Amino acid sequence: MGGLISSSFVLALIVILIFSAIRILREYERGVVFMLGRFYKVKGPGLIIIIPGIQQMVRVDLRTIVMDVPSQDVISRDNVSVKVNAVVYFRVVEPKNAIIQVEDFFAATSQLAQTTLRSVLGKHELDEMLAERDKLNADIQHTLDIQTDVWGIKVSAVEIKHVDIDVTMVRAIAKQAEAERERRAKVIHAEGELQAADKLVQAAQLISTRPEALQLRYLQTLVEIAGDKSSTIVFPLPLDIMEAFKSAVKKG
Repeated sequence: MGGLISSSFVLALIVILIFSAIRILREYERGVVFMLGRFYKVKGPGLIIIIPGIQQMVRVDLRTIVMDVPSQDVISRDNVSVKVNAVVYFRVVEPKNAIIQVEDFFAATSQLAQTTLRSVLGKHELDEMLAERDKLNADIQHTLDIQTDVWGIKVSAVEIKHVDIDVTMVRAIAKQAEAERERRAKVIHAEGELQAADKLVQAAQLISTRPEALQLRYLQTLVEIAGDKSSTIVFPLPLDIMEAFKSAVKKG
């Protein structure tokens, strides 16, 4: 009876050891295996065997991680204080480095993203933060990707979500935009006056060489005056009549 119990206990122990040695890794997972504390190899995906007590395994997810960067206080190059937050997309490409080279790659990437966001944006003016986000996103992504490469991390994209500006600065920007619109309106008006003056000079030159053009303008003026509801109409004498009158006086 005692031998039967001992055999059952040994069999149960063997079954437990076998099940504890089996690991199943999904397609997007890898296992970093250590043997007696030393790095052994990266295994997976699928079914793998781990020797209990001798080998240990750390699971690593290879999928893209979306990390929200908390709002950061940034002082731009033109001394404007703003709050900026962003989102970072990254993934593990070297599971061995992600486990061995850094204690917690997610926390390390998060802290590095915050400091990089402040340092990169601090080199640019406020207008660039508002109008050139694609360029700033690329600069931040490139800087992060270089620094996280040693950890086996690939930063694929960085997107600035919001740039919050102080209320007083919003009013100043609105005044600046209004002044810019007024400046453009005055420039357009001046250009219109210049073009009109140029056309008048061309018209005067044409009339001076073609007297009949002046006669046509005279008739057009009469038509416009006749259409007005005025009680008194002054008819200017045509120039040819004045010339004929002068000739008659000289002959007389």
